[in-house]
Amino acid sequence: MQQNICEATTRTTLRQMGYNSRRPHRVPLISTTNRQKRLQFARAHQNWTVEDWKNVAWSDVSRFLLRHSDGRVRIWRKQNENMDPSCLVTTVQAGGGGVMVWGMFSWHTLGPLVPIGHCLNATAYLSIVSDHVHPFMTTMYPSSDGYFQQDNAPCHKA
Repeated sequence: MQQNICEATTRTTLRQMGYNSRRPHRVPLISTTNRQKRLQFARAHQNWTVEDWKNVAWSDVSRFLLRHSDGRVRIWRKQNENMDPSCLVTTVQAGGGGVMVWGMFSWHTLGPLVPIGHCLNATAYLSIVSDHVHPFMTTMYPSSDGYFQQDNAPCHKA
């Protein structure tokens, strides 16, 4: 049974049913294995107290763009306003640059913030661990009761 259905009729019907065309939210892809590991971690630590969590030092890598965001920008404008300065987004060649940093913190204090001059690979990560993590953990947790928590990115497995 093949029938042609008008696209406009389909859109109208969907709108009448309460649906609207929207961009989907972006979420990180989590594999089945990592989903299981996260659940295992949550179950193992579900009874931790605030005092237990005070012994954890957290770390992560972040990238900050200097000129624009990674996502698409949307504006509301009238049809004839496409070149109005308030409706333009400036661009630069090569993306405008950015900076990547690695940092850590604990309940007690902020740790070092280390600029990453290139892609963070296993060798660079091990250098950060020896130069920054070990001294931080030794200073903050002198009785060796601290835990270093990272997000298990591939380079962190080194």
